[in-house]
Amino acid sequence: RYVFRRTGDGIHIIHLGKTWEKVMVAARAIVAIENPADIIVASQRPYGSRAVLKFSQYTGTNAMAGRWMPGTLTNQITTKFME
Repeated sequence: RYVFRRTGDGIHIIHLGKTWEKVMVAARAIVAIENPADIIVASQRPYGSRAVLKFSQYTGTNAMAGRWMPGTLTNQITTKFME
């Protein structure tokens, strides 16, 4: 859906129109939440960690960069518990 086409040498060309539409839908969903501290932004991949930390810094959301600890949202005993 988001890949417009693939070139002969294996490079994927991204459909910017569809990607922009989905980014705008996500932005509207985030803006609709009154308290930014209620949002958790997560990325387990190393190349997404910096983006998560920057986004959280500018928007006031909670960042979960790196390994996702089991029980973070459900186990109140853990040190990294977030509600």
